[in-house]
Amino acid sequence: MSFDRKAARSVARGFLAAALVIVGFALAPVRAASFQPLEIVTKNGVQVFSVEMATTEEEKQTGLMYRKELADGKGMLFDFNPEQEVSMWMKNTYVSLDMIFIRADGRILRITENTEPLSTKIISSKGPARAVLEVVAGTAQKYGIRPGDRVGHPLFGSK
Repeated sequence: MSFDRKAARSVARGFLAAALVIVGFALAPVRAASFQPLEIVTKNGVQVFSVEMATTEEEKQTGLMYRKELADGKGMLFDFNPEQEVSMWMKNTYVSLDMIFIRADGRILRITENTEPLSTKIISSKGPARAVLEVVAGTAQKYGIRPGDRVGHPLFGSK
């Protein structure tokens, strides 16, 4: 039996290439399946966002991780039905965010502004929340979004 080093290297390179492709897919950001409009009614008027829905466990665990930017007016809405105490973090998230915790009735419970990128510090809803809206940092201040404001989206039985 003879050993062909050239053939063995070729097979090894093939396995390595396949492994890199698989790892690349595993590390690539998971994009939520759909975009939907969401409105927030503030004292300054109605602010409209286009949000990705994070409904599966994988989408909720990955969220906005690995993204290098998030445009104004865009965001991700996490559905945590049923309403519950929610904890988030910024692990592997490069973009500073505002996290808007929303009750089942569509009212904003709490806002954590300007989160620290890549932090593993736990950010809590500090009360029962049905959903969390993540938008680029500074959004809440820019549009005057406050606790008590109403969010319009089918998740909350409205628009």
